[in-house]
Amino acid sequence: MLRVEKLSARYGAIRALENVSLEVPAGKIVCLLGANGAGKTTTLNSISGMVRAERGRILFEDHDITREPPERIVRRGIVQVPEGREIFPGLNVRDNLRLGTWVRRRAPDVTSDLERVLEYFPVLRDRAAQRAGTLSGGEQQMLMLARALMARPKLLLLDEPSLGLSPVLIESLFAIIAGIHREGLAILLVEQNARIALASSDYGYVLENGEIKLEGPAASLADDPAVRRAYLGGD
Repeated sequence: MLRVEKLSARYGAIRALENVSLEVPAGKIVCLLGANGAGKTTTLNSISGMVRAERGRILFEDHDITREPPERIVRRGIVQVPEGREIFPGLNVRDNLRLGTWVRRRAPDVTSDLERVLEYFPVLRDRAAQRAGTLSGGEQQMLMLARALMARPKLLLLDEPSLGLSPVLIESLFAIIAGIHREGLAILLVEQNARIALASSDYGYVLENGEIKLEGPAASLADDPAVRRAYLGGD
């Protein structure tokens, strides 16, 4: 579904990515691990068109999207959920969700999609008329994910979804992500909690200083001594 080939990107004189290659097959969850500053968010931003690639190619469903603008990439079916709480705090929950349909705003089934998405997030159904800025941090994270689903993505890019959440909320959020995945949605996951990222994924890559240093099935990476020492607290 998604294939990134020898991708390089920079911010001015700072090299952020160097020859990064990865794949996300249809219907699979792939995680991208690495320390802060390794280039994980830059990889997602390059795929979604927010950062322009210096070299390399990004292919989605056999279309070269390397130079396409973000809005066209969203229309193709790639939707990113960025790190942080990027919501519209002055709007209510329902209106925040409807903004997720802007690429298909004339579609007749927006209401049915809203009902389908709210089945995953009953807490948002209960707060549909509430201003988004008054939600808790966990509820705002769920709102961002729900809003992304309103765009009917084929590939979801998740950037640190557990950031700032309690262990109970993290478990709840990843249960929802697992449910979404069971419906066939492909996911590229950047996650600081390497243990839950690997447990949730089919395949993984380890990014260091802008380069892929290790890759393999998620279960194999979880047993790799170097990965355990660096990210899982193992001996």
